[in-house]
Amino acid sequence: MAQAHRPTGTDSGSHASKTAPGAPRSWLLRLGAPPVAATALTASVALYMTLVVFGNITDFGTNQQFVQHVLSMDTTFKDPDLMWRAVESPTVQNAAYVAIIAWESLAASVLLTATWFWITGLRRDAYDRARAASTVGLVMMLLLFGMGFLAIGGEWFAMWQSSDWNGLDPATRNVALAVFTLLLVYLPGIRRAGTART
Repeated sequence: MAQAHRPTGTDSGSHASKTAPGAPRSWLLRLGAPPVAATALTASVALYMTLVVFGNITDFGTNQQFVQHVLSMDTTFKDPDLMWRAVESPTVQNAAYVAIIAWESLAASVLLTATWFWITGLRRDAYDRARAASTVGLVMMLLLFGMGFLAIGGEWFAMWQSSDWNGLDPATRNVALAVFTLLLVYLPGIRRAGTART
C-alpha cells in the first residue's frame, strides 16, 4: 500500500513543480490581456482630460484668448462672405469658454469613474460598466474636439485660416486618441460581465 501511494505523491510533487514556474508566465499573460490595456489607456485619457481641465482653470486667460480670437474670427482672411458668422460679444465668448471647461470637467469625471470600473472589473472579469462609462466619456471627447473644434471652430469660424490661433492639430490628436481608446475598449478579447473564464 505504501508503494502504491508513492507514485501519487511523486505525481503531486511534479505537478506542483510544473505549476510553480508557470505562475509568473501566467501573470505576465494576464498583464498583457486586452482588459488591462483598456484599463491603462482609459486611465491615461482620464488623466489627460483632468490635466486639461486643471490647466484651463489655473491658466484661465490663455485659452480664453484662444476662444475669443476663434469666435471673433479676427485672425482669419476676413472674407466678407464669412465674417457675418463672427461672434464679437465678450459675454458670449466667455460663456462659450466656461461651457467648454464644464464639458471637459464632466468628461474627465466620467473617464475617471470608468477607470475605477475597469480596475475593479479586472478582479471579476466584469467590464460592462467600465465599457459603458468609457464610451460616454470618450464620446463626450469626440463631440467636443470633433464637432466643437474641428467642425464648428475649424469650418464655421474658419479657424483653419488662422496661423496664430489654430487648434486643429491638437483637436485632431484628441479625436484620434478618443477613437483609438474606444476601439480598444470594444476589442473581442474583453469578456462581458458574468462570462466564465476558460
